[in-house]
Amino acid sequence: MTLLRSDNAAGAPVVTALAPGGSPKPASTLRRLWSEPDALSAGPERAIRIAANLVGAAGAAYFAYLTLTVYLHTHQWIGGAFCLEQTWVVVAYLIRRPARTVSRRSSDWLLAFGGTFGGVLFRPTGLHLQWGMTAGLVCQLVGLGICVTSFLVLGRSFGFVAADRGLVRRGPYAVVRHPIYASYVLLQCGYVLQSLSLRNVAVMVLASGCNVGRARAEERVLQTGGTYGAYSRRVRWRLLPGVW
Repeated sequence: MTLLRSDNAAGAPVVTALAPGGSPKPASTLRRLWSEPDALSAGPERAIRIAANLVGAAGAAYFAYLTLTVYLHTHQWIGGAFCLEQTWVVVAYLIRRPARTVSRRSSDWLLAFGGTFGGVLFRPTGLHLQWGMTAGLVCQLVGLGICVTSFLVLGRSFGFVAADRGLVRRGPYAVVRHPIYASYVLLQCGYVLQSLSLRNVAVMVLASGCNVGRARAEERVLQTGGTYGAYSRRVRWRLLPGVW
């Protein structure tokens, strides 16, 4: 057996074992994992990505069903608008662009689940004050407008967990770095104002806390791309201008 030394694209030496006849000897699983991780992980990565897309689409479909039920019961147009928005989220999950980098931290995935699905814990109970109903509707309208606009600007770069699908700088992203999470805060605040209770306040604090963690996790991933630093210096605020 002889050894053939070559250099990879990054300049690091690679040693390949050759059989007596000159043909490459099958490498060990450990060596393949080290030198060719993409070759081994392409199948599992694709399966995980498809599964994550389907789970996200199923969750959005559930929310769409709930908002449709509310619309059919109340006949309020904002319920229909929420149903259409969630229907778009279903489509976005199914057609979104594969990420260059996806966080593998379990904490980032837990934050994503908490921020996305925490809203199912809300209940239409508590105080229904007239001023709260009006103010809550305004918050929901503003939040819905920001959310829909952000989705349209993102296009196929829509994501669930912290990942790098390219940096978007236009539209709402020229005002704050995480406008979708900002819209979630407004939407949930509107719900709490319309159904004021300690339970709903606690749910909003939990979901908002998760989305703050998601914002930080996304920034950690995006900073590896090299252009996020300049963007964060230009767009100072993460969620709410003048606050954070």
